[in-house]
Amino acid sequence: GGVPPHPCRYVYSWHCPDGPGFSCPLLVDTTGAYFRRDGIAGNYLGGMSPAEEEEPDPGDLSVDHEFFQERVWPRLARRVPAFASLRPRGAWAGYYDHNVFDRNGVLGPHPKLENLFLAAGFSGHGLQHAPAAGRAVAELVVRGRYESLDLGRLGWRRLVEGEPLEEG
Repeated sequence: GGVPPHPCRYVYSWHCPDGPGFSCPLLVDTTGAYFRRDGIAGNYLGGMSPAEEEEPDPGDLSVDHEFFQERVWPRLARRVPAFASLRPRGAWAGYYDHNVFDRNGVLGPHPKLENLFLAAGFSGHGLQHAPAAGRAVAELVVRGRYESLDLGRLGWRRLVEGEPLEEG
């Protein structure tokens, strides 16, 4: 059992001219279905992680379109009624890259390589954390310390010392 080192995920795109407007953020429904706007023309991207027992074969990156039809679309339509009449546009499959140590980002200077700063391993939350992570790394590079928000606990030390950062 368990999740493979690099699980496969599907991302679907669709068009819905009456869908949520520009003020709609990335939305993750309580069912696990998620979506976000893709540009300004009524296009969206989204999907859903499968149950652990339904993990796709990571050696096969072909898209399961039935997964969208049967699992994702009904959940999206319940959350956003306009999505009942969405038009699927396309899809792709790829690996869900994640930090296998504790699934949290690793941020800050490398412990042994001078002048190497890292912001990686955010386990699918990179887009959400990018503005804060970028600002934090910029502060480290320019000022030599965090100023806006101390993100030291996301540093390398926990990996070196073997102490995962567990989320509650």
